[in-house]
Amino acid sequence: MSEYKSKLHETVSTTPTDYWNDSCSIEELTYAIDNGAVGATTNPTIVVNVLKKEMHLWKDRVFQMIDENPTWSEVELTWKLIEEMAVHGAGLLKPVYDREKGKKGRLSIQTNPQLYRNARGITDHAIHFNTLAPNMQVKAPVTSAGVAAIEEATYHGVSINATVCFTVPQAIAVAEAMERGLNRRTAEGKSIDEMSPVCTIMIGRTDDWMRVSAKKEGIDIDPDYLTWAGIACLKQAYGIFQERGYRARLLGAAYRHLGHWSELIGGDIILTIPYEWQLKINASDIEVKPRMFDPVDPRIIDAMLTKLPEFRKAYEPDGMTIKEFDTYGATVRTLRGFVSSYHELQGVVRDFMLPNPDA
Repeated sequence: MSEYKSKLHETVSTTPTDYWNDSCSIEELTYAIDNGAVGATTNPTIVVNVLKKEMHLWKDRVFQMIDENPTWSEVELTWKLIEEMAVHGAGLLKPVYDREKGKKGRLSIQTNPQLYRNARGITDHAIHFNTLAPNMQVKAPVTSAGVAAIEEATYHGVSINATVCFTVPQAIAVAEAMERGLNRRTAEGKSIDEMSPVCTIMIGRTDDWMRVSAKKEGIDIDPDYLTWAGIACLKQAYGIFQERGYRARLLGAAYRHLGHWSELIGGDIILTIPYEWQLKINASDIEVKPRMFDPVDPRIIDAMLTKLPEFRKAYEPDGMTIKEFDTYGATVRTLRGFVSSYHELQGVVRDFMLPNPDA
């Protein structure tokens, strides 16, 4: 019998690769921690899905919050609910946080997605979230305003998890912003000992955008090649991070196939994995072995660089300016989705406050 509980447990036990649960669901996070997870993430889409799945755990508390705060709008109540769900998840991870002295065991909570153009607003939200629990990790979008906020929030001692990020130039901009924030803190004698900055690359959404772009532009390319776009970008960024000595860790997110786990094993990175993909990984017959340093087939890279302008923007270190992040297709698609989910979550809270009399 194997000494490892699962494929994921073997991954984190035998390589530098960590994994997080891509949800604040109590059931899912409990399973993940038992299989070696050392963190968790949330976003508006995740929160609304968790609330629907675990409504039996939250229904009474939502009614209680409404009664306790008679003047609050659905907006204030929605954020109170988001914060309480995040704090509960952070509590489950606190033993990991204590064991790892702040470097692991954090719960990522996302700043208001509607603030993607407002650096001050993102920063203020991040600083507030940092007060909710000692092991909060705060997600900020990699827009032009978000990059400025990432530096400022890092300076204020917030462990940031940069999100809405799909490309090598975005990851570099994040790492540089984090370095500036960390250096400003140390120059003033402020501690960074327990800070753990992270930069997500949403590799599955990178793949998604390549498919959408190729179809929209009528580009003839082997569709299997497009499943490597996100992996190629993360491997490219990882090499640059290692070479330049950035203190931020990279994180791969947005799973679309098992290669988004297996091809990244062995890197000093984090993989944030949805519960259903954890089950698929643990049931797979894929060997757990380091593949992070195996290059993507040069024919695939060359074909995408030649045929797909959107891949060139994503893969080349200088493929985009910071200002261009705001209009990159994957950025726009993801922000629209997050804002829609945020509004959907408000709608769920609204139904508690103003139940439909015709139902």
